[in-house]
Order: sequence, then structure tokens, then C-alpha cells
Amino acid sequence: MDCCFSNKEGWFRYRACAIIIEDGEVLMAKNEVDPYYYSVGGGVHLHESAIDAVKREVKEETGVEYEVDRLAFIHENFFSNAGGTLEGLQCHEIALYFLMKPRGTKELNSDSYCMGGIKENMHWIPIDKFNEYQAYPTFFGEKLHNLSEHVEHIVTYEGLDDSKSLVKSTLLC
Repeated sequence: MDCCFSNKEGWFRYRACAIIIEDGEVLMAKNEVDPYYYSVGGGVHLHESAIDAVKREVKEETGVEYEVDRLAFIHENFFSNAGGTLEGLQCHEIALYFLMKPRGTKELNSDSYCMGGIKENMHWIPIDKFNEYQAYPTFFGEKLHNLSEHVEHIVTYEGLDDSKSLVKSTLLC
């Protein structure tokens, strides 16, 4: 069971995510319902560590076992107006982003992954063109060009009260 809940006030999820980079491209997912790309990963199960969750999610979605290099980002994400499956909800997500060790190949063992009857495909997006895509998290467009060796805490507010995106970032030791 994912650490996720929703009620009349909104939606919350605890998520473990992978940053998989090969040849200047980052691996992203996109399903057949939502209009945007998103990071590989998913909900952490109750009583599961975030590292175990990211390894499980990566294997499920790509068909490949990747090793974790290190934790790169802690992301507190507040958003609304997401469209698709989250239409109309005020959302709050806590996500841990783990940099995965490169394998030296972009070959995957999965053409598509099916979650709840919705097909999901993997896409390699050039990091230098990331901002040309509707892709989340938006901070990848800036941060993946020069990853810090420190864990970075990022708080984003997107689409709340018709305001523009706001990103706050702090390096952690």
C-alpha cells in the first residue's frame, strides 16, 4: 500500500524517484492519459524504505535493475491544476530523488508499463532541451546541468491561487 491519501481537501503522496542519466539524456515517463512527462518512480509503500522503493519502481517501469548512487534532492511539491488524473485537486507531495548509477546504455527491457490499466512509456529527454517539454519536476531543467554533490532541499509551489511557479532551494550538508 502506497503512502498516499486523498480527501475532499486534496491529495498527498510520499514518493521515491530516480534520476537516470545516459549520454546527456534523462529518463522520464509519460502515460496515455496525462499531458506531461514525469520522473521515473512512484509511491513508497508502508514500511518500505525510500531506497527499496526507488529500486522497485525502476525495475517495474524499465525492466532493468539500476543501482542507487546517492540521494540528490528532497522535494516538497505543492501544486494544483495538474490536469489529467489529478484535475481539481490541491496536491502535496514529498519526493526523494535518487541519482542512479549509469549503465552505459539507454536500452531498457520494457516497452510499456501498465499501472491501473493506463499504459506508461519511457522516454529519453535531452537535458539541454528539458525546458521545451511539459515535464515535472520543472527544476530538472536547471539542476541536472550541474548536479551538486550535496543533497538539495527544494520546495515548489506551482499553479496555486493562479500564481506563477515559485521554487525555493537550499543545499544540505
